[in-house]
Formats: sequence, structure tokens, C-alpha cells
Amino acid sequence: MKTKREDIRNIAIIAHVDHGKTTLVDELLKQSGVFRENQEVAERVMDSNDIERERGITILSKNTAVVYKNTKINIIDTPGHADFGGEVERVLKMVNGVVLLVDAFEGAMPQTKFVLKKALALKLPVIVCINKIDRPEARPDEVIDEVLELLIDLGASDEQLDCPFLFASARDGYATYNIDDEPKDMVPLFETILDYIPAPEGDPDAGTQMLISTIDYNEYVGRIGVGKVDNGTISVNQDVVVVNHHDPDKQKKVKISKLYEFDGLNKVEVKEASIGAIVAISGISDISIGDTLCSPENPTPIPFQKISEPTISMDFVVNDSPFAGQEGKYVTSRHLRDRLMRELNTDVSLRVEDTENMDAFKVSGRGELHLSVLIENMRREGYEFAVSKAEVLYHKDENGKLLEPMEIAYIDVPDEYTGVVIDKLSQRKGELQTMGAANGGYTRLEFRIPSRGLIGYRGDFLTDTKGNGIMNTAFDGYAPYKGDIQYRKQGSLIAYETGESVTYGLYSAQERGTLFIGAGEKVYSGMVIGENAKTDDIEVNVCKTKHLTNTRSSSADDALRLTPPTVLSLEQAIDFIDTDELLEVTPESLRIRKKILDPKMRKRVNR
Repeated sequence: MKTKREDIRNIAIIAHVDHGKTTLVDELLKQSGVFRENQEVAERVMDSNDIERERGITILSKNTAVVYKNTKINIIDTPGHADFGGEVERVLKMVNGVVLLVDAFEGAMPQTKFVLKKALALKLPVIVCINKIDRPEARPDEVIDEVLELLIDLGASDEQLDCPFLFASARDGYATYNIDDEPKDMVPLFETILDYIPAPEGDPDAGTQMLISTIDYNEYVGRIGVGKVDNGTISVNQDVVVVNHHDPDKQKKVKISKLYEFDGLNKVEVKEASIGAIVAISGISDISIGDTLCSPENPTPIPFQKISEPTISMDFVVNDSPFAGQEGKYVTSRHLRDRLMRELNTDVSLRVEDTENMDAFKVSGRGELHLSVLIENMRREGYEFAVSKAEVLYHKDENGKLLEPMEIAYIDVPDEYTGVVIDKLSQRKGELQTMGAANGGYTRLEFRIPSRGLIGYRGDFLTDTKGNGIMNTAFDGYAPYKGDIQYRKQGSLIAYETGESVTYGLYSAQERGTLFIGAGEKVYSGMVIGENAKTDDIEVNVCKTKHLTNTRSSSADDALRLTPPTVLSLEQAIDFIDTDELLEVTPESLRIRKKILDPKMRKRVNR
């Protein structure tokens, strides 16, 4: 018999990037008494990874739990970037309702639409929380209308349209029922969660059923499966069968060795858990997302939606440059393979394939950000390797025609820059769908563009809009191939010989274009040291020194002035490289190089 478990609520916090999800979770943790009075707590405590903290973005979904009025509220903090959309899709299976956070100034953004669509499809009740109402330019009344319009557009039911609206400032730690109420604390939000989010349902007497929605990985215990108990109870040392909805042949008997529940930021060991509880399980070696743990008497898998397929791939290659092995700790193909296979344990949207070349692996992901985060993590761990230009993954239709992934790009730019943005995206095969006025002198453009048209565009976009433009993208299925795109109009400046760069040599090279290196840096033949102002590649000798002669003139010995070099970040370098180049990644340096280092061989191939 199905019963409700009133002492638990399971919610996910969903929103567009930078609308304050992680800050809100911080406040809920603080106000529910998870931390000691005098405990020092870092900002955005849920962003545990270094890169998450530096960039201020959430990459992995995180579980936490707070207790309010003897009710345990399991909270899942989700990422806001479209590249990590796979994370959001999965966790919604674990919860009974969502808190939708919307910025009081920006209003409903593309990613808000994406995550809300997923939640409505699963018939989840929604609590709308208008955040950042303390901003001077906040416009909460208009934002409410925008959210209601969005709900209607997405086909919400009458119950979902009748959702509660709250007003909050996560940074200042308060939420109110009405905009004019006196701000105090987060109690209105806690109360609304208890009142509006339904308690989890299930049959406590039936056989065990638990769907794995997230995988965590720990070096000591291996893979940890996280999911919600749908029916029955689950306990330590219990025998269960692992089955999968999409793989009917999978049936494996296993024993549960350890069981954890979430409490604040910690995992607490428990002996058993019943319906509605979100638990973590360790001790099952090859458990994966979408698996269902069932009692052996009734092995029925729970249906699970397939994870969105990757759209972009890069080749990860063993570094074979003249400077190989000087800066990294792990340099061989075995090291590279082991590390990529280990990443597959936790990242479901990633694919790793072998290629004909033993030293190269094809790695596919959801977008450039997705892959660049992986590259940055590996670099920090001491790996040294090279990556190729990002390429999109094509499909074939039934008639054998080539199909390519498409994106919808939502762009907010100041009015004076609209012309240059439309021009650039049209060259990259983008089609302008709509154009209208947005808030504060901005224009909102909506383009349908091939995914490869956006590769390498972000840097140009920031330059063209002087850093004032905002671009968001969402995947929009496959469409027939749109024709060739020229990625880069400028050629490269290539080092002629191996040695150390000298001011004298750089001085004559800087007239040719933009330099990426300064004086006193090691270079090798075939390394790209700058961008040419013209379209073709040029070799320059930056190691050239001035020969001393006995002739003197009054102006000859004036100090040579160099323009400061443009130092590329990892994303900029990935954007910059062309199809015949590689980016050499080591813990200390990023170097761009030609795939073929020998100039004679290179010219022969290019003919």
C-alpha cells in the first residue's frame, strides 16, 4: 500500500547561471543550524572543486540536507550552464518539487527555460523565488509576468500555474511572501517548501526499488551511487539485483556494504533507509547512472530518460614536442588513458574512444566549457598532453545526408553593437530568428546557428561588444549540413628555430602582428608565437641577436620597446587554434604549435 512519508521533503534548486542557487543553499544551511555558532564557513560552501570556486560556477550537482521543524529537507544544488545540462536532467528524478530561482533584474533567461521545461515534463510542482530584490535596478513585478508567460508557453498545468511566488535576497539571507514585507530570515521559504512540496510516496512493504541518479567517486571506496528509495527499505548487507531499463540483459547480484544519508555537508552512515530517503551506496564496483537496485524476488527497473548525447569532440594526444616531458608528471599514453577512463566514472555526458593512432584518444562532451574544465583539471593534476581543435559530431539521416548539431543562441547586446554581432554570426551560417528590445538599452537577438559556428566565437564576441554582451546557448537538435565555415581569417606567426626568444628578434616580429610571448621564453621550430595581421602563416626568427660591429651611430643603441604580449588563457587558446594546430598543455605552460613541426614537410602537405 502506498503511503506518504511526511518527515521528508526532496527538492532541487534550478536556475540560470549566476542567479544565486549556491548562495541560497548556503543561507538555508546556515539558518537551519548546520554550522556551529563560531564556525568559519567559506562563501559558496557547496562549490567544493577549485575550478568551481575560481570561476564562480557550479559544475557538478551536490546533495545536502537540512532539518526544519523535525522535517528533513534534502536539497540538490544544480549547475546553471547548458554544458552541464546532463547533471540537471538526472537529479530531477530524485526530487518531488523544485525551487526556481529567477534574478529580479535579468528575469527569465534561456537556461531558466531549459531547466523549467524538464521539471514541468516530470509534473513537478514549482516554487518561484525572485532573487536579488535588493539590487537597485530590480524589477520584480515585470519578472513575475515574464515567469508566468514562460510557464504558459511551456504548457504548464493549472496546478503548476498556481505556484507560490516568494521574494528573496540570498546574499542578505532573507525571503518574504510579499515585496513590501519586512525582511527577516528564510522562514517563509522553509514554510512554503513544507506546505507546497508533496511528501515522497512509496510502498514501504514492497520489494526494494531504488534508482541511481548520480555517481560520486572516491579513491578509497570506488564508485558511490546516489539515489532515492522509491519502494521498500534498503539496508546494509542486503542482497540486491542491479537492473537497467535501457539494458534488459543486465542482471547482477550484489551486496550492499555501506549505506549513507546526507546531513548538512556530511555523509552519515546508517543501517537502513526507507521510502523517500536520498542515500549514497558504496561497494558496488560497476554501478552506473540509470541502474535500479531491486530485491531479487521482483527485479523491475525504473524507467529513466536517456542522457543527452555529446555534440563536440577533441583529440587528446600524447605530447611529442621538443619540450615533452620537461614540466609534467604524467606524460605517457597509459597515464592519459587511465585518467580519461577514471573521468568516465563520474561524468555521464562524456565519451572516450580509441583512435587508429595509439597515442591519441577522441574525447566527446556537451560543449567547449565541458571539455575545457576537464583539460584544466588534468593540467592541475600534473598531466602533460596536447589537444586538437574542437570539432562537432555529425550524424547521417536515412538517405545518407550529413546532419550537424544546431544551437539556439540568445544574445543580449547594447544597441550600438547589434550590427557587428549580426554580421559575424551570419558569416558563421547563423540565421536571425527574432530581434527585440530588452531592458536597459539592450537588444535581444535570437539566432539558430550550427554548433561549429560558435566554436571560437566567444573571444570575438567579447571583443566586439567590449565585454558588455551576454550570450547563452541551448542545443536544438540536428539539421542538414549548412556548408563550410572559415574559422580564422588571420594566419599564425611561427618560430623558425629552437632557442630562447630575444628582444631584438621579437622587435622585428611584432610589426607582423600580435605576439603571444615575451623575451627570454623558450621556443622551438614550428611553435606558434603570435597571430599574423595577414591571412597566411609566416615564419619569424625570434632568437636572432644583434651582431656587434665597430660602426656606431647616434640612434643605434636606443632601447628597443616591445609591445606587451597577449597571454592567452586556456579557453582563448582552444578558441584560437586552427585545424592544423595543436595546443600543448602542461602544468606550467600553454603552447600552440603546428601539427607538423618541420617547415618543409608542412609546405609539402599544404600544397
